[in-house]
Amino acid sequence: MQIRIQHLEKHYGRYAALRGVDLDVRSGELIALLGPSGSGKTTLLRAIAGLETVDGGRIRFGERDATTLSVQERRVGFVFQHYALFRHMRVIDNVAFGLNCRPRRDRPARAEIERRALDLLTRVQLADLRDRLPDQLSGGQRQRVALARAMAIDPTVLLLDEPFGALDAKVRVELRRWLREIHDATGYTTVFVTHDQDEALELADRVVVMNAGRIEQIGTPDEIYTQPATPFVFDFVGRSNRLRGRIDQGRFRPDGQTRSWALPEPLADGPAQLFVRPHDLRLDARDDGLDAVVHQVRRRADRHVLSVQVAGQDTPFDLDLPVHADAEVPAPGARLQVGATRYRVFATA
Repeated sequence: MQIRIQHLEKHYGRYAALRGVDLDVRSGELIALLGPSGSGKTTLLRAIAGLETVDGGRIRFGERDATTLSVQERRVGFVFQHYALFRHMRVIDNVAFGLNCRPRRDRPARAEIERRALDLLTRVQLADLRDRLPDQLSGGQRQRVALARAMAIDPTVLLLDEPFGALDAKVRVELRRWLREIHDATGYTTVFVTHDQDEALELADRVVVMNAGRIEQIGTPDEIYTQPATPFVFDFVGRSNRLRGRIDQGRFRPDGQTRSWALPEPLADGPAQLFVRPHDLRLDARDDGLDAVVHQVRRRADRHVLSVQVAGQDTPFDLDLPVHADAEVPAPGARLQVGATRYRVFATA
């Protein structure tokens, strides 16, 4: 089922939660809504589900205008962060709940409901636990029950709000892989909300980065990470460093430096900021290297992280050095020059 969102607006008093949002979700696609708290991602998800009314714009499911349809009429499967399971019901009854609540004319026979619920529990690898109560399950198991319940109604769209946010790190990693497998097997059009960039980049076909009620960028995980469209996306997704400076005749010169770097794309002269990933920096003895001093050295499993103070900049930035047995790591206080293999420059007002 294709979802088309056009010029969506939502206000809470004077606060604009959604500001003219446009988004097309392709049929069978797995989309991540990524952004910090207050970016509008959960409001957008709830608007798609029909849990929030909107103040302007349109939501279409295929050729059908769903803007004013009820939650039941939209027939979406919704998975909440904290599961929202019925504590007094067995696992299999939780999964069957949506089917049992249908009007009599649309409700399958009791045996068919139980068969379908058991099939879904088998798919999420919980058939052996069908008679347990939610309190007898782990957090990861409860989330799988919640997903099975959402799929039981054969939804037009599957929506997940921070599905792994309440789980510990190891379980989150395991369930990411499992959710991707479930999606590929079922083919449901799926939209999930997360503030975890690793989760979004690992799971999604495309990532929608949101900020202050607007969409900053839509792209594949590779596009979002390697070709960020705005300073916000570069700073929010992945680790990044920022240099203040100016553009002059097609080159960027950081404040406090005599050397300059060529622009990746043409920009008008004026104040600017350069963004660069720690793994795209290098120790450099060439003519365009920036003068810097090592402030601190931190060891990670696969790399050394040098905290480097570049002359003329207010704060140090990180430079990643791969771990090699015979490599000499500069000590704090060492003076060196820093270059970059890839970076992005944005003009500032």
